[in-house]
Amino acid sequence: MRRGEVLGMWKAEFPASNRYYEEEDGILYCGDNVEVLKQFKEESIDLVVTSPPYFLQRWYSAKSEEEFLSMWSFDKFKVFAKELYRVMKQGGVVVWVMGDQTIDGSEVGEPYKQVLYFKEECGFKIWDTMIYKKAGIRYPDKDRYYQIFEFMFVISKGVPKTVHLIQDRINKYVGKKVRDSKRLVNGDVTITKLDKTTDYFGVRHNIWEYKAGYGMGSTDKEAFKHPAVFPEALAKDHIYSWSNEGDIVLDPFSGSGTTLKMSKIMNRGWVGIDIGKEYCDIAIERVKKAENIKKTMLFKV
Repeated sequence: MRRGEVLGMWKAEFPASNRYYEEEDGILYCGDNVEVLKQFKEESIDLVVTSPPYFLQRWYSAKSEEEFLSMWSFDKFKVFAKELYRVMKQGGVVVWVMGDQTIDGSEVGEPYKQVLYFKEECGFKIWDTMIYKKAGIRYPDKDRYYQIFEFMFVISKGVPKTVHLIQDRINKYVGKKVRDSKRLVNGDVTITKLDKTTDYFGVRHNIWEYKAGYGMGSTDKEAFKHPAVFPEALAKDHIYSWSNEGDIVLDPFSGSGTTLKMSKIMNRGWVGIDIGKEYCDIAIERVKKAENIKKTMLFKV
């Protein structure tokens, strides 16, 4: 059998209804993500890399605030979160990329509400709170420090079953002896000298910087017909970090298809869900472009 035929065997386990597009290694559903997820079998997804709506910052395909809130609200999120926990495999990881919104002079706090609901009501672990630092900024406020980040919450169903930490940070003390210090609960500090020297490259910190905006996060011009596109490199790095080839990667807010495209390039099975037909069409264009992109173009770690 060819690789694609082996990889594509998993698709028979996923619902046939609402399939808007499919290839041998992926499925795109056009519909309400809660209703689609309800049809998935338990523990069928290895990894989620997604970015949900940021409260009321954008209406996406809705024509009014009322219509948007009928499609996505905190009450809808709560149902979605329980379904997401159900379909994640034990050890599966969800990367939840989200920013906040300021209304009447105060940040809304929606990212905190959602991640705490994932933990306290669904049973996920908050494995890491990472930061997506943008290389550029929007037009800044005059009375606040310039806003250049979004959260990347890494939550997991139990302990992550797959971890590939990217090591591309040049260490400051290359070649020097390693020592470990720890402050005890009584305030004392213990220092342990380890029998090893510092390597040239170390594990990344958990603040990742990417270029964002038109023409920078992707060379696919059609991607920017969507109002909120995150960088391809962000998706690529998380797919590498938390999954293996042949794993199933889901984006339940697939939008312009960034996660789907990068999953395809990296030999993962991909599943996307989006309620907007116009965004599904953009995602299809981008997934088709990935056909001729070779995995050797990606960095090696």
